[in-house]
Amino acid sequence: MESLAFTASAPNTLGIELELQIVDPVTHDLRGGAEDLLAQLANHRFADQVKPEITRAMIEINSSVHQNPATLLAEMRELRDALNEAADAVGVRIAGGGTHPFMRWQDRTIFDSPRFQYVSELYGYLARQFTVFGQHIHLGVGSGDEAIDLTHRLSPYMPHFIALSASSPFQEGVDTLFSSSRLNALNAFPMAGHLPPEIRDWYQFEAHYSSLKNAGLVESLKDFYWDLRPKPEFGTVEIRVCDTPLSVEKACQLAAFAQALSVLVQGEPVPAQDTWLAYKVNRFQASRFGLQAHYVDAAQGRMRLIDHMRDTFDRVMPVAEKLGTTELISALRADVLKLGCDAKWLRAQMHRNGELRDVVGSAVNVWRGEEHVSPDLAGPVTIARRRVRAGSEPMGVHALTGDRPFDRPPEQLH
Repeated sequence: MESLAFTASAPNTLGIELELQIVDPVTHDLRGGAEDLLAQLANHRFADQVKPEITRAMIEINSSVHQNPATLLAEMRELRDALNEAADAVGVRIAGGGTHPFMRWQDRTIFDSPRFQYVSELYGYLARQFTVFGQHIHLGVGSGDEAIDLTHRLSPYMPHFIALSASSPFQEGVDTLFSSSRLNALNAFPMAGHLPPEIRDWYQFEAHYSSLKNAGLVESLKDFYWDLRPKPEFGTVEIRVCDTPLSVEKACQLAAFAQALSVLVQGEPVPAQDTWLAYKVNRFQASRFGLQAHYVDAAQGRMRLIDHMRDTFDRVMPVAEKLGTTELISALRADVLKLGCDAKWLRAQMHRNGELRDVVGSAVNVWRGEEHVSPDLAGPVTIARRRVRAGSEPMGVHALTGDRPFDRPPEQLH
């Protein structure tokens, strides 16, 4: 059996990665400018924290390790400003969001690196369709056993992170009716999913990995496209379900929430085994309906996700006070309960302007800090949602406010 070394990290430390869109300043379509951006930043102090992604219209920025999300936010603002300055110099713009609203995957080109070329050869067109943009949150743990334990404890909350970060309602020019359509691109990969529930410690994880590798099913841990996974070389548990938010402020609020939640759940009982029965349905509901999803809790049964979210925030806030992160988490809570997720704001922009190019332009401005996700642009558009129960037929459709018929996907929106 292959042994996997786990590099211990200081508990409750955190860091984030953000995958970002490289946008043409005139057409607002994606543009393959990763090489130019990397060259422009080659001698910058943040050069090692800016990396390519699988296609040339993507760029990734990585934070350093932080104990306090406030210092994480300060660093990410500096990193954002440096990236924007480099983008201006090479004639492109940067935007957040989980998908680009009208890009065509056929137009994407793979970044020239051995890893990305391997993925392209193995997965074919799926690699170019993988031009989607996520936030990864790393939480420091002291050992492999602790990483497996925290993975189990955080797994029931993946729908919460999906709904909180959802920012990918549009794909290839149409409204998908999903809050987070980005996750559907990940579902196509054979090793997508989650940690097998029967794995309870690091030894069992090593055995599982060795079995898959010996069978030729994986070549490395990078082949695990799990929603939540141990990252032994970093000494972290990595949350991977989040869409990239429209701003660094929200990205750091999500990181603060993840840190406080991880402290909270480590003091609570391990989730019951039947928690996994609802995992896929809860995940789908959050992807499809965002905060208006249904959520099946092992103890409380079926309820609205937003109600479970309120309860979770109530339990997290005392931990946030001890960690000194009340301000960030309170801001996240207030925005979510008042405005909804970024997907709602993006749809409101589309409803207001009627052009997806303008939606991208607004997202660029939000990323630059020149525009904010404000209440007057967060509504009144609501998306028709079907009440869905696991294993049941649709139960009916809510009426729309506003005059755009989003109850079925339009043929073309741009």
